[in-house]
Amino acid sequence: MQFPTKYKCLSQNELRKEDFKIIPIRYEDRYAIMKWRNEQMFHLRQDKLLTIENQDIYFKKNIANLFEQNKPNQILFSYLKNDKCIGYGGLVHINWIERTAEVSFIMQTSLERNEFDLHWSTYLDLLKKIAFKELKFKLLNTYAYDLRPFLYPILEKNNFKLKEHLICEVEIDGKKADVFIHECVNPILLIKIIEATDSDTKLIFNWSNDPLVRAQSFYSNAIEFENHENWFKEKLQNDNSLLLINKFGENNIGLVRFELENDKCTVGILIDEKFRGKGFSSIMLINSSIYYFNRFSTPIFAHIKESNTASIRSFEKAGYSFFNKIEVNGFNTLVYKLEKI
Repeated sequence: MQFPTKYKCLSQNELRKEDFKIIPIRYEDRYAIMKWRNEQMFHLRQDKLLTIENQDIYFKKNIANLFEQNKPNQILFSYLKNDKCIGYGGLVHINWIERTAEVSFIMQTSLERNEFDLHWSTYLDLLKKIAFKELKFKLLNTYAYDLRPFLYPILEKNNFKLKEHLICEVEIDGKKADVFIHECVNPILLIKIIEATDSDTKLIFNWSNDPLVRAQSFYSNAIEFENHENWFKEKLQNDNSLLLINKFGENNIGLVRFELENDKCTVGILIDEKFRGKGFSSIMLINSSIYYFNRFSTPIFAHIKESNTASIRSFEKAGYSFFNKIEVNGFNTLVYKLEKI
């Protein structure tokens, strides 16, 4: 059979960090994975040895089917160093409604003693990019028998916090064992929204006059502060304008602005240069659009230069749909639309 190599639910199927990468689980790695699982049964939810026949059937009938599903219950990866498989795992017990998943990972048994921290940390870093930036999951968790206490500091170093300690939760070889559940919240979802005030005049002026912002604007000339100040005061007093500052921790990371006029709402977004390229823009749009629809029902339209592919991707990830193509000030412009559900 031709084993699939890409998950339908992912736009990015390979992630790399230095010599390491994760790719959709490969058929050729099935026997190595079987060997490691059989060697490490003591900490896995596996009650009998796997066989070659079992593994072949499982890959062909179960794992292969995951690749074509829009919302599979697990997404599995081979973990490679210089293209050689040294581990595997993924997102399992996925809840697509709640957007949560459990982390699964085992590595080549011979690496456990001296390279445990390196591989767990590298793997978690790559997997979180898939879960949080690509799939926009809200939370990841781990479910671990209390048999490897050296795992917990590594989880905590990678922003997994102890959520629950279950006493005598499982029986292993006739003995009761505790279970530790750790959780990691998508940090992007920690963005908070506040409405802009007079004190934000200079902040928004600086964001608006950023060279990249001016280059992507339909009016690229630099803005004079006096003009900005007058414009900003008018917007704050206008009930049909909504200016939302997005904060991450104590940092102001950007602005999402909604303007209602003639039964139509247009949206614009500004992001502080220090926070670009970190996946914030689509989450800012999602959260700010929800905030807007709590007050208004008018559909939102975004006008984006056709050349601004990064912005187009952000709006698409935020649920905006292509509406039409127009020309604005001589620029080919794509119009995207979002309606209240």
